[in-house]
Amino acid sequence: MWYWMLIIIAVMVAFALGVIYISAAIGHFGIIRKLSKDKKWPRRLISLSIVIVGILISGFTLNAVNAVIIMLHVVAFFLLGALIMRIIKKLTKKEFKIYWQGWGAIAVSIVYLSVGYYLCNNVWQTDYMLSTDKQIGQLKVAVFADSHIGATFGGEGFAKHMDTIMAGNPDIVLIPGDYVDDDTTREDMIESCAALGKMKPKYGVWFSYGNHDKGYYGSEHRGFSAEDLESELRKNNVHIMVDDVEVVDDLVIVGRKDSSTMRDRKELSELLEGVYQSKYIIVMDHEPNDYDAEAQTVADLVVSGHTHGGQLLPVTYFGLWFGINDAIYGYEQRENTDFIVTSGIADWAIKFKTGTKSEYLMVNIKGK
Repeated sequence: MWYWMLIIIAVMVAFALGVIYISAAIGHFGIIRKLSKDKKWPRRLISLSIVIVGILISGFTLNAVNAVIIMLHVVAFFLLGALIMRIIKKLTKKEFKIYWQGWGAIAVSIVYLSVGYYLCNNVWQTDYMLSTDKQIGQLKVAVFADSHIGATFGGEGFAKHMDTIMAGNPDIVLIPGDYVDDDTTREDMIESCAALGKMKPKYGVWFSYGNHDKGYYGSEHRGFSAEDLESELRKNNVHIMVDDVEVVDDLVIVGRKDSSTMRDRKELSELLEGVYQSKYIIVMDHEPNDYDAEAQTVADLVVSGHTHGGQLLPVTYFGLWFGINDAIYGYEQRENTDFIVTSGIADWAIKFKTGTKSEYLMVNIKGK
């Protein structure tokens, strides 16, 4: 999509400029000046070598995407440090022998990225309390999206998270997309599906597709096809919803096709035609980008993922600024429909979350 191309180009330009800037900034450290005997070209060479080594280490330890992310954050904090020191020097009219802005930028980068890594690679429960006039009694809905299995945890880690979710005694479990990824292994996929099969909520486990689930690069890349995934899910009693509607007691469960990858997606109003409006209607729609139309239907609750809660500040709000998403994170009500977007239980390629965290939801609904 065009906006992804713009983002990628902007990031790569910023990365290239950042490498140049950081290489120059590192040269101001006292130890670099001593090693280079304060000569211009040796100082630049040493500084550039340090930057390249740092990029390679983070690239091999995490991956190339995260090496870029780390570099951009370090650049941002060096620029902020330079601005702060310029203000301090102007106010105090003093020069400092120690390169405080550099040391401060490094310290803040380490702390900030460590917190971001922690928020991404650990999982929290987020609770919502909703109410309805419909006669459903008390309903507890567990929701998780964007597990991208293999990104922050494999099959074994996924199974532990499912045990945690079931310990909360949900009546139903919903998975609105991006359950697997292109980098998910066949072994992890099978183990994760088996973990879903061990979950026994009252109304079952329900899945709708996201943009990554069918894979972008074919079965040769990840060792299993979309058909293999569907087979394993069905084997473990997971309800697969592709523009489908099912009635379960006092509930209506709807799973929409993913808007970006599946053609001929039906309008929600079309899917809900003839549905019992006295029942509580829950819709799974991976991408939160059809709010106005969905709010005009009889749907009671729409749950989505996809945005990862915005992932990183200030990229958090790009989806809204470009009109790609109707919401990035959290709860909103439009007309008589409740909408919730989760930040996801895991991640995709980036191993950091800032301004958000990894989570699963427990949505407690009080009816009559």
